[in-house]
Amino acid sequence: MLIRLAHDIGLYFYDVLVARFDIWAAFGVLAQLVFGARFIVQWIASEKAEQSVIPVGFWFLSIGGGLMTLVYGFVRHDIVIILGQAFSVFIYIRNLMLIAKHAKKNKKSTQAEAELEASAG
Repeated sequence: MLIRLAHDIGLYFYDVLVARFDIWAAFGVLAQLVFGARFIVQWIASEKAEQSVIPVGFWFLSIGGGLMTLVYGFVRHDIVIILGQAFSVFIYIRNLMLIAKHAKKNKKSTQAEAELEASAG
């Protein structure tokens, strides 16, 4: 029984990694690598700040990897991947919009403070 199980597992991995591996499977693996790289970016930024942070690069990698994975889902006709990534990409874009809005607000606030100090000084 164990010999048969080992044989079947071997056949399964041969089917997945060799027989069915094509350009789209390679693209899907690349998409997952891009998507996963965002966690490395987040981890490095958090270690540098000595607290949990999510840098802008995390969101750009999320968008890139998410879109690539969405394309892969369409090519493979995989509704689970399509639904998951279609909604997620909008969240990633919205986070970038919020970051830009906050940066613009901070820039205006900093400029106003500088003008106030210049006129008082």
